[in-house]
Amino acid sequence: MERIKLASNVFFATLFTAAFLFTLSSGLKEKQTCINDKSCDSGSQCGTCTGNVSVPPRCIRVQPHSPVRKVRGLPFNRYSWLTTHNAFARMGHKSDTGSVLLAPVNQQDSITAQLNNGVRGLMLDMYEFENDIWLCHSFHGKCYNYTAFQPAINVLKEVEEFLEANPTEIITIFIEDYVTSQSGLTKIFKASGLGKFWFPVARMPSNGSNWPTLDSMIQQNQRLVVFTSKSSKEASEGIAYIWRYVVENQYGTDGMKNGSCPSRAESAAMNSKTRSLVLLNHFPDTPDFIEACKQNSAPLITMMNTCHDAAGKRWPNFIAVDFYKRSDGGGAPAAVDFANGHLVCGCNNIDSCRAKMTFGDCDPRESSPAPAPTTSVSSASNSASASAAAKEGGEGYKKSFANSDCEQIELEWLVTTALIELNKCMELDEALQCMQLSRVISTSLLPHRKPHGENGD
Repeated sequence: MERIKLASNVFFATLFTAAFLFTLSSGLKEKQTCINDKSCDSGSQCGTCTGNVSVPPRCIRVQPHSPVRKVRGLPFNRYSWLTTHNAFARMGHKSDTGSVLLAPVNQQDSITAQLNNGVRGLMLDMYEFENDIWLCHSFHGKCYNYTAFQPAINVLKEVEEFLEANPTEIITIFIEDYVTSQSGLTKIFKASGLGKFWFPVARMPSNGSNWPTLDSMIQQNQRLVVFTSKSSKEASEGIAYIWRYVVENQYGTDGMKNGSCPSRAESAAMNSKTRSLVLLNHFPDTPDFIEACKQNSAPLITMMNTCHDAAGKRWPNFIAVDFYKRSDGGGAPAAVDFANGHLVCGCNNIDSCRAKMTFGDCDPRESSPAPAPTTSVSSASNSASASAAAKEGGEGYKKSFANSDCEQIELEWLVTTALIELNKCMELDEALQCMQLSRVISTSLLPHRKPHGENGD
């Protein structure tokens, strides 16, 4: 009889706990403690920067907010786009040659997944290999079986399918070009079906003036912008030579030093106004999955501010990173939102922008004009909101903040831990411990549950 009663207690405790967790965690915001990806807001995933199992996972942004859903009709150079460095070099990918792949990897997911997550700039290294054009890392300047990922046409077809399915989206491809065959790139782009989306060089401004508007590019279905690192290809194949139109900072570890934003050797000076587009590289010489979490957080915002000053007070149009989904909260997507806010409407975040607003007419509660260099986007935003709300609401604000942030997170973590321990004791058939845990859950934790939405959650 006692075991039946125990089982009943455990069942109801588990049931109520599960219901509690679902209610509490559904639609969790950035940096809130989470259970799994489904518990986080759309555009976020549940994860952690550390390998410490005692540190609870939190919701991490993996998607920027679409700027064109806020304000359309601006020139192409008035927007910022999340860009993936070596977009093709995916973790877990095997070489299509059948060989063991010994090349470094820079991203976590496929091109299609990247595009679905809001990536709009792809950096691709193209080489001649096996009488075809492959995406590859080189060894002494050559592509080998063990450094070759896949034929380039595979990835280009993924891009074609995405553009076909999303008629208002624009994608930019940056080619590190080692293709020597005559019209090799032209042939592969046509074979992939991307020729019909081609944005012609003739429409690109060469004097630093504004690009055509997004509306114009969409209406004419010229939604694929392609740059090559080979200057001769502009005349021979009609593919834009990148450094005639883009300035960029030094790539690799040398371009990540605090307080410095040197130009890439091939690029015009960062402050040259004869180029309309600005590319921010923020990734080390050797990709590091663990360190990317830190690199894509506060240091990215710091470098963006540094390069803004170096580029003649211009915000980046492309923000290129390794492992774009890795950060301690907002990461590269939040950096893109920040850049778009300034480019589109002169505010700190694209969410503050609205159609037909006066440039710079931002919510007065926004911090101004940029976050402190050592602060992440989310913490800067929270700090600004906290300061304004504290002045307006006094103690009421402090109480609301404590309840909605700290207490909710602590309570969620406690209940999660209790549920895990309850499952363990049930598996081990430890009756006394199960009974004690069920009592704790039903009498101590659940009564403190707040209805979803209370205190502004």
